[in-house]
Amino acid sequence: MNFWQTLPKPFFVLAPMDGVTDTVFRNVVAEAAAPDVFFSEFTNTDSFCSPKGRESTVTRLKFTPDEQPMVAQIWGTNPEHFAEMAKGLAEMGYAGVDINMGCPVKDVIKKGACSGLIQTPALAAEIIAATKTAGLPVSVKTRIGFKTKNTEEWLGFLLQQDIVALTVHGRTAKEMSKVPAHWDEIAKAVKLRDEIAPQTLIIGNGDVQNRQHGLELAKQTGVDGIMIGRGVFTNVFCFEAEPREHSKQELLGMLNRHLGLFEATWPERQFAPLKRFFKIYVRDFDGASELRAKLMEARDITEVRELLANA
Repeated sequence: MNFWQTLPKPFFVLAPMDGVTDTVFRNVVAEAAAPDVFFSEFTNTDSFCSPKGRESTVTRLKFTPDEQPMVAQIWGTNPEHFAEMAKGLAEMGYAGVDINMGCPVKDVIKKGACSGLIQTPALAAEIIAATKTAGLPVSVKTRIGFKTKNTEEWLGFLLQQDIVALTVHGRTAKEMSKVPAHWDEIAKAVKLRDEIAPQTLIIGNGDVQNRQHGLELAKQTGVDGIMIGRGVFTNVFCFEAEPREHSKQELLGMLNRHLGLFEATWPERQFAPLKRFFKIYVRDFDGASELRAKLMEARDITEVRELLANA
């Protein structure tokens, strides 16, 4: 069943972000203000298909029933591994599979994966076809080119592959996130879709601050959906329909909620990676920077809770 066709327009998606959008953070975002679709952290197909790597990748793919519709974003270069992993994801209860053709990290590109696939369209098409064999809706997230803008040729090629949705990050791989997103190029993707594959949904991504900003961009470009990534770092409530001021108590309450979910979900995980989340909640109130500095010196969750109790 293709859940994509049941979504409101424009719909909103929380972007997949490595080391950030695990099931704990997704549940916190859902409590703050839920998007219409969740993506997993991007997960390597080779690791999933390896006896040694399977356990760690399955951990990355953990989700709760209330996160549906849940899409797994996967990456790699071996079509057979994409087919095998897609089948496993269907068995796990995922609603869809998204292929990462946009990550610009150099070590990944060297392997020919993610945005490296922009340079090997034949392999990209083979991967899409292999992923479809599991029967789940298949989408792609990509950029507008590798070193230079190549919107018409590259996105036009992907639209010929009969995918259910195409997320367009409005930068080239070379640009990474160093320049403003080119939303005029995303608008071109919509026109291409209308000509080539009217059934494919176009999702715009890049520098979106919140739902209101996303609605403006959707109106300007005609995209069907909006994906928010880094915007959630400055506003965990970014998906709320009616924006309002959020008190210090609310923000710290969300951090406490995150701590509780972390303990319950990942009892074996180390404390240190939690610190990357503090800036999301400890901001925009008097004394936030001072409190954040103290939290960064904390050695465990108990110390964090003590600091929050006295804040």
